[in-house]
Amino acid sequence: MFFYKLAMTALLANYVTALPQRGRTPGQKPSTPKSDYYISLGPRPYYLVNDMTPSPLKDRLESCENGPFSITDFSIGHRGGGTLQIPEATVESTTAGARMGAGVLECDVAFTRDRGLVCRHSLCDLHTTTNILLKPELAAKCSVPFTPANGTRPANALCCTSDITMAEYMTLCGKMDSFNASARNPQDYQFGTPNWRTELYNQCGSLMSLDSFITLVDSLPGHRSFTPELKTPPSTVPMPFNGYTQEQYASDMIEAFIRRGIDPNRVWAQSFNPPDVFLWINKYPQFGKHSVYLDEAGETPANFTAAVARLPSLAAQGVNIVAPPMQYLLTVGGPNNNTIVPSAYAIGARAAGLDIITWTIERSPPLARVAATRDYYYSTIASVIRRDGQLYEVLDVLARQVGIKGIFSDWSATVTYYANCFGLEGPVAADYKP
Repeated sequence: MFFYKLAMTALLANYVTALPQRGRTPGQKPSTPKSDYYISLGPRPYYLVNDMTPSPLKDRLESCENGPFSITDFSIGHRGGGTLQIPEATVESTTAGARMGAGVLECDVAFTRDRGLVCRHSLCDLHTTTNILLKPELAAKCSVPFTPANGTRPANALCCTSDITMAEYMTLCGKMDSFNASARNPQDYQFGTPNWRTELYNQCGSLMSLDSFITLVDSLPGHRSFTPELKTPPSTVPMPFNGYTQEQYASDMIEAFIRRGIDPNRVWAQSFNPPDVFLWINKYPQFGKHSVYLDEAGETPANFTAAVARLPSLAAQGVNIVAPPMQYLLTVGGPNNNTIVPSAYAIGARAAGLDIITWTIERSPPLARVAATRDYYYSTIASVIRRDGQLYEVLDVLARQVGIKGIFSDWSATVTYYANCFGLEGPVAADYKP
């Protein structure tokens, strides 16, 4: 019976309509959502539920198959929220994430040579996430120009937002994050998307400045929130950059929202760099009270223990929200050592009075492959992961046992479905006192 319902749902569902237009040229304005559009989840959540083994959780999720579905801040659009299939940090990914019910939408903030702020996951990923190498006048400005593969070395390039101006950046097309290490020319270097993603919508994604991102998200139905992430410059872009300090960079990101009159309670600023978070707490307390410390300090067993031990100190310094990768929050335990349970980090964060947001679900290959590929996000529980339907088991432990306030997703519909089924609304800024 559920197969029948699944098929009918897939046929009748309003598929994500905010996808990039084939053949859009740079500078052409993408269409924006209508004010009365519906949340549209498409078939993937139903596929995942159907793939689950029988359990009370599966029964509960099946009972929600006909909605109604609404926007939820528990569902955070990672790099826009449509990143599983659509070029990241683009108008198209962001509007797709919004259509799939993400209440919070992300812009990773990087700076250009003339100190413009733009949405890009890394200062130095333009060679893999845009078509910069196909524009000779801009490719010539890259930190490391393209070099073809030969018999002893792979193809190589390094292109940074700081290599070009804001105006030059906005002439680029976004593409799926990929490269072909065997390429002998820039055209062939454009390929390499993993086979579990797609290049179907890889048709010149519309890049955004931070300001145009604010305009887009503020125009969306449902009073969406923003989560800008201040990207830490790599060693190839030493700070200060031509006199531009890290402190000014962190301040400029918040000032962009102040200039636009955005309510601080709609802005969840993030950084991996603790001094950025402390600056926001002290200089911009209405923003800093719910700024998010992205904690990636526990990458080895010894560092993990130290990261757990540091949590009370973070809380004492005014941090209210930590955001580790999701594998930091999970481990394998239970009577037969075959159950996913909260980790020492999860327990320690809650004991320190910290709220938790985590990342990133739907960023991994089919789950049957995560052990063989040593996937980052399932590294602490890979021994018990066998099938795609377990994604909702993982999410359920994070939500109902760890008690996360929200989760970043590369395909927002997956999280929106679960959050609606369990009535999860996400973090509430008013809960954090300055």
